[in-house]
Amino acid sequence: MNRNDFELLNKNIVYFDNGATTLKPKCVKNAICNYYTEYTANAHRGDYSLSATVDSLYEGTREKIRDFINAKETSEIVFTSGTTNSMNMIVSGFFRNYLKRDDEVLVTLSEHASNILPWFILQKEIGIKVKYIELNDKHEVTIGNVKNAITDKTKVISLAMVTNVIGDERPIKEISKIAHDNNILMVVDAAQGAPHKKIDVQDMDIDFMAFSGHKMYGPTGIGVLYGKFDLLDKLIPMNYGGGMNAMFTKDGYLELREIPTRLEGGTPNIEGVLGLSAAIDYLNNIGMDNINKYEKELRNYLLNELEKLDFITIYNKDVESNIVAFNIDGVFAQDAASLFNSYGVCVRSGQHCAKILMNFLKTTATLRASIYFYNTEEDIDAFLEACRHGGDFLDAFFK
Repeated sequence: MNRNDFELLNKNIVYFDNGATTLKPKCVKNAICNYYTEYTANAHRGDYSLSATVDSLYEGTREKIRDFINAKETSEIVFTSGTTNSMNMIVSGFFRNYLKRDDEVLVTLSEHASNILPWFILQKEIGIKVKYIELNDKHEVTIGNVKNAITDKTKVISLAMVTNVIGDERPIKEISKIAHDNNILMVVDAAQGAPHKKIDVQDMDIDFMAFSGHKMYGPTGIGVLYGKFDLLDKLIPMNYGGGMNAMFTKDGYLELREIPTRLEGGTPNIEGVLGLSAAIDYLNNIGMDNINKYEKELRNYLLNELEKLDFITIYNKDVESNIVAFNIDGVFAQDAASLFNSYGVCVRSGQHCAKILMNFLKTTATLRASIYFYNTEEDIDAFLEACRHGGDFLDAFFK
């Protein structure tokens, strides 16, 4: 990895908002530009060489992602617009017909909205019950609490692999075994997991999983839905139109194509898929284990120094992910973010699409610093310098 691959890093900024989206390396932008300058054509639509080239690259990306998460078949990989789109497809396209009144879905208070709101809709429309696995005093999910939350009505456990505020990494493999031992399906939001660690969906025995390209060096507007073939084959399409049908007649007869094609109706986001392909190559060249190890080293350095500041409240001291959730005592999170911005440091402030978690944390909003492989100890030093000035917010902000 070369920091020069990321032009924005040459503009004297410290980018610590990787949990929201990541910077894009040159190879990703080149892949998108090459599509428009070298072989613009629609996928699955043409009997000419340009279209055949796009077909090969598009479907080659599907195979690349299959290998990236160790799915069994390429047909288990569906391209979507992102994790939110994938989660809604899973809930509306599969579980709307799978679940019935009073069936229970287990989530936690620390889930992203995209893993709560779709379930709320089914709760309203068909009468399922959304229940919460209790978090421990470190805001984490424990195996014991998972077991305690399961009843004979539990049909789904739907959890983030890594949460986007607390940053706790869930023991997905162990939870999946508990789920399947009780005839419960396992759904995983991997938006904060896939960019930072090696995932093996077969070893973890995940039934459905979702993640986004833009959080892992890829473009915005492209994501992935993974599902075990037998389950994915029962998922009802959300979009009907070109490409996803085998034939239809004027009297209403409709025959759909096989998965995943029937779940990707309309013109696909080809530039997004090809950009994601380049991003996967970039990650593979670095190595996911190397990324995970380096980020833990950076986080430990950041946390050790941050804990020396007695006016900082840290909400997730004990986790090992790339996320640090904190506040400057007596300073509203958005005001503090403006202070950081004045020092050229980009951090996220607010509720981070996890509104019900804020009550559990006993705050209205937090700051979130999220690091990635291109960050350095020098970035952390600049971040810490801004933090130190935050102890006297008004003097620092109006310096």
